[in-house]
Amino acid sequence: MLMAAVVSAISGLLYGYDTGIISGALLQISDEFHIGSTMKETIAAGILLGAVIGSLVCSRLCERFGRHRTILLICGIFIAGSLTCALAPNAVGLALARVLLGFAVGGATQTVPMYVAELAPMAIRGRLVLCFQLAIGAGIVIATVVGATEAVSWRVAIGAAAVPALLMLLGQLRLPESPRWLILRHGRTDRAREVLEKLRPEGYDVDAELDEIAGLAKQQEDTDSAERGWRGLRQPWVRPALIVGCGIAAFTQLSGIEMIIYYAPTILTDNGFPQADALRISVALGVVYLVMMIVGLWIVDKVGRRRLTLIMVPGAALSLFALGALYVTGHGTRAYVPAIVGCLLAFMFFNAGGLQLMGWLTGSEIHPLSVRSAATSVQSATLWSTNLLITLTLLTMISAFGVGQVFWIYALFNVAAWLFVWRKMPELTGRSLEDIEQHLKDRKFRPRDFARS
Repeated sequence: MLMAAVVSAISGLLYGYDTGIISGALLQISDEFHIGSTMKETIAAGILLGAVIGSLVCSRLCERFGRHRTILLICGIFIAGSLTCALAPNAVGLALARVLLGFAVGGATQTVPMYVAELAPMAIRGRLVLCFQLAIGAGIVIATVVGATEAVSWRVAIGAAAVPALLMLLGQLRLPESPRWLILRHGRTDRAREVLEKLRPEGYDVDAELDEIAGLAKQQEDTDSAERGWRGLRQPWVRPALIVGCGIAAFTQLSGIEMIIYYAPTILTDNGFPQADALRISVALGVVYLVMMIVGLWIVDKVGRRRLTLIMVPGAALSLFALGALYVTGHGTRAYVPAIVGCLLAFMFFNAGGLQLMGWLTGSEIHPLSVRSAATSVQSATLWSTNLLITLTLLTMISAFGVGQVFWIYALFNVAAWLFVWRKMPELTGRSLEDIEQHLKDRKFRPRDFARS
């Protein structure tokens, strides 16, 4: 399980670094290639388009070839994508190379959290899956620090991601296949037992967990093929999980986090901030993100997924409303740096410590086994598609409406996110994957149904 956590962490690190490095790199890239806002948006969005494709394709690879071999393929694409970006001859070549890199990012977000959740014991499942989320924060911090130094060429900064990708590949070679996939796809109960015995501590009741998995797999075998995989997503009893998963995925992006990560230096410099100050603020935001990931890692299984989200989202909304007000009233200048930075840091505190924790965690545990790979693929594609839309339109929206008004729009998305979680998302903390699936089958997937049982 330690090695699985390490692989999960490296994949999250690559996600955070590869998406975050473009924030500071865009300042160098625009000078080298002499590009405007439209090409900047295209370069930033290239990785997101690739992520949408990767999340959808890797779902089918997971089902056919297994989680383990799919992750090995993703590692190889991470290495190739990083090096291709570093050697890009022009802006168009860089944008295309980032599509390849994005394939690995999207594939990792679809596959790795699901893989770790299927390996992990129930008691620490949330914390192990959140190693992925925590590492995203670490990757963002590293990316912002590298960008803030301004001494490292953007080519070196982007190409350096090939090193952790190689380490991830070596680590994954030591890991087993998911026991749930072994039973569901091949009926390999004997091999699944060997995997669980290696993963669980001495004295753990492997037979009970194995019987639960095997029983659920037997139910899947007895169902029609139309109820499994992609076709199974049309089943009414699966729909509530898909709605919650995709809704959370969309709101993690609509909350404004990627707007801040990708474009904070650009927004600040466009409004009169020196480039060095803007990059330092970006580093501070990355540090807060990482700290809140660490806090979330330790408290999510104690406080609860739903409760933590409902507590933190209002703070993020208020921070964006206040930040928007500063710009709308003409106070978004260097003279009001403490207030602007305070609002940005407050937003990152509440957003990273709440809603952002749920994006990959819910997807890894909310979907039934028979459709899990397809459902997590749809959820991942929803997240990346929303991210792509935001990245392609943000600078245009700012030009059309103004910085302050755009902050208010994203504040309203946080209000909508709170209402969605309150109405739709049940409390999954302390539930086994099989228990969550049984609630779906019994048509008892509302928040109050989980509170009763």
